[in-house]
Amino acid sequence: MTFLSPAWLWLFAALAALAAAYVAAQFARRRHALRFTNLPLLDLVTPSGPDWRRHVAPTLFLVMMGLLVLAAARPADAVRVPRDRATIIIALDVSLSMDADDVPPNRLTAAKDAAQKFVRDLPERFNVGLVAFARSAAVVVSPTIDHQAVVTSLANLNTRAGTAIGEAVFSSLDSIRSFDQQAVTDPPPAAIVLLSDGDNTSGRSVAEAIESAVNARVPVSTIAYGTQEGTVSIDGREVNVPVNKNTLQSLSQGTGGRAYEAESGSELRTVYEQIGTSLGYRTVNQEISHRFVVAAALAGLLFAVSALLLGTRLP
Repeated sequence: MTFLSPAWLWLFAALAALAAAYVAAQFARRRHALRFTNLPLLDLVTPSGPDWRRHVAPTLFLVMMGLLVLAAARPADAVRVPRDRATIIIALDVSLSMDADDVPPNRLTAAKDAAQKFVRDLPERFNVGLVAFARSAAVVVSPTIDHQAVVTSLANLNTRAGTAIGEAVFSSLDSIRSFDQQAVTDPPPAAIVLLSDGDNTSGRSVAEAIESAVNARVPVSTIAYGTQEGTVSIDGREVNVPVNKNTLQSLSQGTGGRAYEAESGSELRTVYEQIGTSLGYRTVNQEISHRFVVAAALAGLLFAVSALLLGTRLP
């Protein structure tokens, strides 16, 4: 918790002084009582009952004032709220290695199914774009709230040769910059989710992509998809296509994103669920003064009741 107007907290010094004065008054009262040597008469003029009762109302008064001071200092708590114009770009690897069947029925089909569910589950206000990449990268769907268009386009993707991870990032950033007329000077809050199983084999380097994403303040979260045992048939030969995790980890770490790994369709769906809960929101300090005002009102009510019932008054 933080305070938006912390200067008001100095009033606690006054409350501390008031509490100290009350304690001092109690000691002075006790000294005056000891000077009264006629003890039988003292029993007649002093109220009977436990001493603690007379402290109830003053204590409640101090609690009430303390809560009002806290309310005046405008306490705030961190909350997650939807980000306006939130944009998510899904960059999907469609290289030939995605035909590997180590993830049934094959990597690409399982990846498309998981991505489609991810898009369907996103709040309607989120803008979603789609980039497909193999030897080169292309924007398949520009950011839009028409999630069904993205789902349909995902279903139509097919594999091609090559893997241009760097180009996929550049195409995604270009898509974000063209989001609307404000995007050049006031880019939308955006993130890229890039799924791949291979290394960067064509186009601009991953290092260049990291630099560009950092300058644009767009984090790239990566998903390394598949197993180390995956194979594909190329020109009649079985070729091993293990997942290259290091390249994807360097991309996510370098841009402030997160690196995920998935070796099955169910794991991939879980990863997408985790990403969906973290994108498109921002953390803000939301004022919660009303809670302290309500608590102070209750303390004030208890103070009034105790003063009436116990006959206590402030010194």
